[in-house]
This record gives sequence, structure tokens and C-alpha cells, in this order.
Amino acid sequence: MNSTPQPISNLRAKEACKYLGIGESTLWLYVRQNKITPIKLSKRVTIFPKSELDNFITSCSEENNTAKTA
Repeated sequence: MNSTPQPISNLRAKEACKYLGIGESTLWLYVRQNKITPIKLSKRVTIFPKSELDNFITSCSEENNTAKTA
């Protein structure tokens, strides 16, 4: 048996919120604004790829750096 922990690649909504440090309503707002793209597995199950969340964090920090220098 492999006891090495597997890297997290997908997060549920509550986990994604905790990872990003935002509330659930803000997460779903970002989804509606196409800032974050989730994967719908079923009617009641949506996951967020960690890579998508990392890209979102990067784009937000780049926007903040651009706004500060403008």
C-alpha cells in the first residue's frame, strides 16, 4: 500500500473558498463572471481544479500589480 499522500488536484466549493480565502457567494459570483471555471460532475456536484484556482490567484495578483503602477 502506498502511504504517500496524493497531491490535491480538485476541490469542492467549500474547500475552494477556504483555499482562496473568500466566501461561497463570492466564489459563485466569480464563476458567473467567468473568472473561475468549475467542472460540473452532476446536478449537485461541482469541483474546482486546483490549477484553475492557482491561475485565478496569479491573475488577481497581476491585476493588483498593474493597478498599483498605473
